[in-house]
Amino acid sequence: MTSPRTRNRLINRLAEQGIVATDVLDVMREVPRHIFVDEALAQRAYEDTALPIGHNQTISQPYIVARMTEALMAGGALNKVLEVGTGSGYQTAVLAHLVKQVYSVERIQPLHVKARSRLRRLSLLNAHLKLSDGTMGWPGLAPFDGIMVTAAPGKVPVELLEQLSEDGGRLVIPVGDFHQELLLVVRHGQEFHQEVLELVRFVPMLSGVIR
Repeated sequence: MTSPRTRNRLINRLAEQGIVATDVLDVMREVPRHIFVDEALAQRAYEDTALPIGHNQTISQPYIVARMTEALMAGGALNKVLEVGTGSGYQTAVLAHLVKQVYSVERIQPLHVKARSRLRRLSLLNAHLKLSDGTMGWPGLAPFDGIMVTAAPGKVPVELLEQLSEDGGRLVIPVGDFHQELLLVVRHGQEFHQEVLELVRFVPMLSGVIR
């Protein structure tokens, strides 16, 4: 299930679907997605599909991980990135291979604990996790060169816009209720340029912490 051929099949599929960033594809070939799902689902880890991780959450479809990562990185190298919604930790691991420092917040404690263990297992020491309400971001560490959100609010949270670097900070976020759009927002000073990337389906962004 973790053979190079199995992984390469997934990467080839992502390329066929339009992912062109070779660094993103190389990292996704390297990161062992099977350790981020329950053992019973490990044999499906390299399918291009979302999988349940408990607590009504999912590990995102690999195509969506690649698409969001590619969009975030398209402006050039990033030093400091905020991820809202650690979940399984898989997206965090992908980012940790591509940017200098990743700061990730998760509101569900059991997921936070599991993700921390998995990232330590991979020796990703540049991934910093926090149990927190993601709707507020991580204001004490702002500004961020990039912010990635893996749950969908009804509208873009002002708090996250304020935590973007004024010099080209990039936000990739799904927005909407039944009809969701994946947005790229780029900040220049006090101006925010918004682009719709594609239609998506994410779990809703909720407030509060679950222990």
